[in-house]
Amino acid sequence: MKYFKNALAHFKTITRHRHEVMKNCFRAGIGFQGLFHDLSKYMPAEFLPGVKYFQGDRSPNEMERETIGYSNAWMHHKGRNRHHYEYWNDYNPKTKRIEAVKMPDRYFVEMVCDRIAASKIYYGEDYTDASSLNYYLRKKGKMFINPETERDLEKILRILADKGEKKVFRILRRIARKDRIRRIRNLVKKLFR
Repeated sequence: MKYFKNALAHFKTITRHRHEVMKNCFRAGIGFQGLFHDLSKYMPAEFLPGVKYFQGDRSPNEMERETIGYSNAWMHHKGRNRHHYEYWNDYNPKTKRIEAVKMPDRYFVEMVCDRIAASKIYYGEDYTDASSLNYYLRKKGKMFINPETERDLEKILRILADKGEKKVFRILRRIARKDRIRRIRNLVKKLFR
């Protein structure tokens, strides 16, 4: 019976989160991208551990890590979802090391939308515009993230904390629009070479 309850509660949590991110993505000007946000969470490789380690007040991936030392679900998830900075780690042939790569703008925008939504879901009634920044600051210095991406993330989360969502989504729309124009120009250049 507990497994069924956890399955239902986990399904509701990830679906609420996904819908919140989709709303944020539409507000940020990347609505189509938001429609496909976190679909891998419904795959057995992520959903079943999510049910097994579900607690309701934090990510099941945290409990899975505490229990077995790592999270299979997280490794599956980060390898399929470009809105996570962890996805953007790659081998550099010059340095012969794995390095954090700067996130493309459209995925950076989705990452911010995701962080705001996750904070709203996990903090519930205790959520404030500073919640995402506070969560980030607890992790700062412990993340393997590109320095430019990290600087931009902290900057936007500070704006959220100080000026609110309206200002942040206006900035995110501007970033998304510039990224779209840049990608269209690059496509046109390739077509007419």
